[in-house]
Amino acid sequence: MIDVLVVDDDFMVARIHRGFVERIDGFQVVGTASTGEEAVTAVHELRPDLVLLDLYLPDMFGLDVVTRLRAARHDCDVLVISAAREADAVRRAVRYGAVNYLLKPFGFDELRTRLEQYAARRNSPRVSLVTDQSDVDRLLSRSGSHIASSALPRGLSAETAELVKRALQEHADTFSAAECASAVGISRVSARRYLEHFADIGRAHVGLRYGSAGRPERRYRWLS
Repeated sequence: MIDVLVVDDDFMVARIHRGFVERIDGFQVVGTASTGEEAVTAVHELRPDLVLLDLYLPDMFGLDVVTRLRAARHDCDVLVISAAREADAVRRAVRYGAVNYLLKPFGFDELRTRLEQYAARRNSPRVSLVTDQSDVDRLLSRSGSHIASSALPRGLSAETAELVKRALQEHADTFSAAECASAVGISRVSARRYLEHFADIGRAHVGLRYGSAGRPERRYRWLS
């Protein structure tokens, strides 16, 4: 069972999110908090596995809570739930190690998808020793949202890789480079480089779609 702490300054919103989580098999809510200070105290007392963290709290910015938790050596994971749509907020959340970033308002199915993805990564087979670079890449891709720059080819950034990864995970069907570029807000050429990287390290499947004329289109799908 994965223990979850819900952090939101709106009592009704926290109640709704708690209800969502408790409908998902394998998850249970162990507590709620409405301020950053309450969140830090709750993590210390309840030791949750995952914190659903709002960014706009009355006493501090949500990512400052993460800083406090890491300084206190708490290793719980954090899934950001926020109305903050600034790209910088998303990039900062990635740098702070958030396992996902879900925009408010969202429905039950959207949260369930992300929690099930989190549970799959958390429960994936663990190894105690890596034998080659491919093992390192697989561990990095399964350990959370942050993708270390050392695992990326030159010229690719961890922040953009994370955005491409999320776009793939959230797309029910296969994805073309053009569709990915539009979803993430980067060029088609850049999107193709990130997609090919994920295919090279075994995190995405690539197939060909043949049309009536011209070259076949490369289509990508995230491998859970």
